[in-house]
Amino acid sequence: MARGDRRKCKCCLKLFRPDPRNHRHQRYCSAPRCRAASKAASQARWLGKPENQDYFQGPVHLARGQAWRARHPGYWRKSSRPSPALKDVSMTQAIGSIAKTSIFVRSPLQDLLTAQPAVLIGLIAHLVGTPLQEDIVRTTDRLLRLGRDILALSQSPRS
Repeated sequence: MARGDRRKCKCCLKLFRPDPRNHRHQRYCSAPRCRAASKAASQARWLGKPENQDYFQGPVHLARGQAWRARHPGYWRKSSRPSPALKDVSMTQAIGSIAKTSIFVRSPLQDLLTAQPAVLIGLIAHLVGTPLQEDIVRTTDRLLRLGRDILALSQSPRS
């Protein structure tokens, strides 16, 4: 597009360069307020045409809408449900030795989080008071060391 092909926006009156794909009929710039004004003007033009003035109005369209609502009761009340995950849930595995445990704790955060049940991660996040991954990993590491210490004390022979 040539350098001088700038237009004045019909909404904000600032100069803008139209998109090369529709430069012949673009009259509004890309600012959100101007895009809304463009949409409103387009709808007003469409409704202003004689063939569109009673579009979806009248007894036929009213009956059609009522019949659809009768076939789909509560449609507007239903919330969209998130789609199920596309991966299998990882099951927790027992930790064999301290060497494996230290490797496990130093593994990337995503490996650590997917190896634990979601309820445990939620509980740790709740106890820490933040959903930040760094805080969860730090607390998980501390709890893991504490648990190993407790297990080591309970397994040592008492005198």
